[in-house]
Amino acid sequence: MNASYAADLELARRCAAGEEPAWARFVLEYRPVLYRAADALDPGGGARDLADSLYADLYTKSLFRYFQGRSSLATWLRAVLAQRYVDRLRAQKRLEPLPDEEHGSRPYEGRAADPPDPNRARHLALLRDALARAVDRLDQRDRLRLGCYYVQELTLADTGRLLKEHEATSSRQLARTRRLLREDVERQLREDPGLSDAQIAECFASASEDAGPLDLGQMLGERKKPAPDRSV
Repeated sequence: MNASYAADLELARRCAAGEEPAWARFVLEYRPVLYRAADALDPGGGARDLADSLYADLYTKSLFRYFQGRSSLATWLRAVLAQRYVDRLRAQKRLEPLPDEEHGSRPYEGRAADPPDPNRARHLALLRDALARAVDRLDQRDRLRLGCYYVQELTLADTGRLLKEHEATSSRQLARTRRLLREDVERQLREDPGLSDAQIAECFASASEDAGPLDLGQMLGERKKPAPDRSV
């Protein structure tokens, strides 16, 4: 276990034990993480049901026991969601499963234990470059809205107040911007590297495992403000 993730591991342990204060903290801090990851995978909202099912499984099936502290809890959650999303795509497109996979979804115990994906670095580089170009093409107000919500992690209500627009307007405009970014990125990946739909899905899934390689804050010229320390 990485010592820097000890607090995350302790939170997961307490949630698995059914401690209500720990679960309340998890809901407050990590449910938005799941929804943001789902929106990144499918801006049309098609992955939110997977986020909801994962959220339910964490509570009813105690999936927290599979978190070993090899990464941050947020990274692990994104990886679990990404794996479920890829599993769904493979089922829909009737793709052959990887040799080490069992049928259907499986609990994720950490990428450090899995064989490295030789295409992951290339996928991330292609996706990062395409996203940076797509972000550069956004107008200033859309860039500001993205920075408020995804980098500074303001609520929709706070984002709306800052931009002097209604919360519902912020929500609609964020959905529109996500859709435009997704369409722009997918178009670039199809035209230049000539990737297939399945390969593009793998690109997005790889990126969801770790937010670092796709630093939206860096693309927008912003840095996240440090969050206040909270204890259970």
